Amino acid sequence: MTRILVVEDETHLAEGLKFNLEAEGYDVDVAEDGESALERLDGAHGFDAVVLDVMLPGISGFEVVADLRARGEFVPVLMLTARARPEDVLHGFESGADDYLPKPFELAILEARLRGLLRRREWSRGETAAPKPVSVVEFDGRTIDFDSMELRSGDKRTQLTTMEADLLRYLIEREGRV
Repeated sequence: MTRILVVEDETHLAEGLKFNLEAEGYDVDVAEDGESALERLDGAHGFDAVVLDVMLPGISGFEVVADLRARGEFVPVLMLTARARPEDVLHGFESGADDYLPKPFELAILEARLRGLLRRREWSRGETAAPKPVSVVEFDGRTIDFDSMELRSGDKRTQLTTMEADLLRYLIEREGRV
């Protein structure tokens, strides 16, 4: 069963998300702050995706996702937040989020975006019937390592989000096609 962690400090919203996602067949846990989210996302609990609020007590959702990416954990993260200014959205993606959905939101849209993240995760893991994707590609003095989700150019290393890695892999595997 697909496991989702909802990180939300507003109890009514967290419980509503839990109820609706469980109705869709997901196994859902709830964390009320960034610290407990990071404890649960230590790799041992096996979550398949995270729905993460930005404004949390203690450490923010931006810090949670940045910490996850810094320690090499690439569980898909959908940021769900009232902070919808363009600079907040950009900060979310720069921190390592895979998707960003402002509140208020339509439940059907949240569920569709979550399904998309889970599909891409399966695809990048090679769990579908598709051929095994390439793991390292070198071109023009640059290297893309899909296993570590990293782009290297000389001494510079750039961590890729799941969406960025998926897009690059898609383009590479279809080189020369329109």
